[in-house]
Amino acid sequence: MRKDFRVLLIYPNTMMATLLPLHVSTLSACLKEKGFDVKLFDTTYYRTEEKSFEQKKVELLQIKKFSLEDGGIKFKSTDIYEDLNKLVEEYKPDLIGITMVEDTYKLGISLLKSIREARIPVIAGGVFVNFYADELIKDESIDMVCLGEGEEALVELCRAMSDNMDYTHIKNLWVKKSDGSVVRNQIRDLVKLDSLPFIDFDIFEPSRMGRPMQGRLFRMLHVEVQRGCPFDCTYCEAPAIRKFYESSGNGKYFRQKTPRKLVDEMKYLVEKHKPDYINFSAESILGVNIDFLNELSGLYKKEIGLPFWCQTRPETVTEEKIKILKGMNCADMQFGIEHGNEEFRARVLNRHCTNKRMMDALKIVERCKIPYTVNNIIGFPGETRELIFDTIRFNRGLSPKTINCYMFTPYRGTYLRKYCVDHGYLDNGASTMQLLDGADYKYDTITKEELRGLQRTFSLYARFPESEFDMIRKAERFDDEGNRMFARLSELYYERFYK
Repeated sequence: MRKDFRVLLIYPNTMMATLLPLHVSTLSACLKEKGFDVKLFDTTYYRTEEKSFEQKKVELLQIKKFSLEDGGIKFKSTDIYEDLNKLVEEYKPDLIGITMVEDTYKLGISLLKSIREARIPVIAGGVFVNFYADELIKDESIDMVCLGEGEEALVELCRAMSDNMDYTHIKNLWVKKSDGSVVRNQIRDLVKLDSLPFIDFDIFEPSRMGRPMQGRLFRMLHVEVQRGCPFDCTYCEAPAIRKFYESSGNGKYFRQKTPRKLVDEMKYLVEKHKPDYINFSAESILGVNIDFLNELSGLYKKEIGLPFWCQTRPETVTEEKIKILKGMNCADMQFGIEHGNEEFRARVLNRHCTNKRMMDALKIVERCKIPYTVNNIIGFPGETRELIFDTIRFNRGLSPKTINCYMFTPYRGTYLRKYCVDHGYLDNGASTMQLLDGADYKYDTITKEELRGLQRTFSLYARFPESEFDMIRKAERFDDEGNRMFARLSELYYERFYK
């Protein structure tokens, strides 16, 4: 194997989204472990959009104002395409790997097109690839796509390329041959999470560990607790990914690291990067048995002890589990409510948990004095203004630290994407935008303008007294009077809830 085989990873990210990607960090660790040289081109600090996702959330009152510059995080002043071309010319990679998600794949394709003359083989991977592989492999900028997990497939590909051997047979890969035909290989067995090397954050700029929370910038470490999700929500890609593997007989996609492995990894990363906060990356941290949680708690309290953030679903909450998290130094949680109408939530979202069960769960969190955020989604097919107010009314019964309100976004691979296309809500080739913006979608029970107005006033309706609803209703409108009213109410919101 060539000792100097070089891999350039490209991470097309939404502008100033500072959450570190675990999949890119894990791929880099796997490659370095086997002796390959790795560099990263990360687009996070380039001006690729008019407003960042986090700034939009500030304007919608979903998060407190913050300053990235206080943590030394600034926009790059150079041109994104010139910088990538310069890196390719100087680094001379033997392979380029790019991660694809639906929000940023167009940016990714534009970056690949700008370096195509370098004639370096390109492999694309990521969640989006699983649901768009047939189209992506046709693009002249892409030579291979990786379906499913990439850790073992990418290492095997680099070994074959470095030895100048044939790589068209590698499992998980679709390889485009010189005549334009495509070799579609079988899917390999799932990787055992405990067998993976510790995550590699060295490929990122040190400032990328900065993460805003409640107006402050924390140096946050991200660790993968589990992979996948056991639930079947219709707006999420996780069920399709799980079924993709289970139908092929390659194992159960939903897995978790053992507590010992997880804490060993955290100890290594804490010593190396000196964080002051940890993010437990798991779709539902409490969707585990109590023995796992007790073992993790004991190890974490003894060997780590830092404050941490995690997310879970209300139906996984018990008082015993929340008290365990509290004892571990859990400082922040996030819960997906998504919709406040019980019947609609079950029928359209495939979430079968009663409002009482959810409310009782979140009251446990409040009694244990763990601050939390709730996520809500508006704009589902067939949803009316009154149904949205069912969600608002549910939120009014809670005392969360912050409230998120996203637009329904029909991502490829979700059940609701197919439903929307089949029922004429969405063109088959339509692109989605970010979670705050939704998609080019044909609403039949409410207008997009009314949805946008409800989104920006959602937190006001959820927290202000009903005596102020007439003012909030004016703030829904995007005319001069509505904008003035929203600005006035936003100041009041800050005084009441963000001081």
